[in-house]
Amino acid sequence: MNINVLTIFPEIFSFFDHGLAGQSISNGNVNLNALDIRKNSINKHRQIDAKPYGGGEGMLMMAEPLAKTLKEIPKKKRGRVINFSPQGSKLNQKKVENLAKEENITFICGRYEGIDQRFIDKYVDEEISLGDFILNGGEAAALCAIDAIIRVIPGTVGNKNSLTKDTFSNGFLKGHSYTRPEVFESMTVPDVLLSGNHNEIKEWKAKNSLIQTYLRRPELLNDVKLTNNQKKLLEELLTKDIL
Repeated sequence: MNINVLTIFPEIFSFFDHGLAGQSISNGNVNLNALDIRKNSINKHRQIDAKPYGGGEGMLMMAEPLAKTLKEIPKKKRGRVINFSPQGSKLNQKKVENLAKEENITFICGRYEGIDQRFIDKYVDEEISLGDFILNGGEAAALCAIDAIIRVIPGTVGNKNSLTKDTFSNGFLKGHSYTRPEVFESMTVPDVLLSGNHNEIKEWKAKNSLIQTYLRRPELLNDVKLTNNQKKLLEELLTKDIL
């Protein structure tokens, strides 16, 4: 997979020199290409922004430096061009998995008060939002999106179960997890996890995942087809007022 990023801070993407994502890039599973928009600035002062027509707060990134930088990428290597924007659709695991199937992707990292709409209209295929909050620039959003995408690309994560059983991958939150020591500040690990009974452990994890999803993110259950056993479990827990 080839991932391009248009940014005024290409050094930020040295983040991907580390961790599983960095290993995946080193192993050739992913090519990450960060392009510096300032190299196509309009003057010796490396200017890539200007005041908005009609007035308003702050500055806007100009269309020309963005377009010139984008055109440095061969058209067949651009793939889907994505801009990070509060107006975009929210990024979720399903979207991440769909993007990971693309051969080429180009992310636009805006700054200041945004970018000239004409660039968006002509060159951007899709706008994505990380959530209902404002960042100083698109780089932080790009780091999150790229990390999530690389994670699901085959060859990045050694244990495939980490992908299929993780939070959001099957529509549920993962639930509680424990490791050594067995006793921490008088708190113990649930007995079933120490029992060695794999069927009971599997049942406990599935039950805990369902409970935590219901308690913390109940709206997720609207998009999941519950089994009869899962429906029965929820009904029992509600009836017994355990939740």
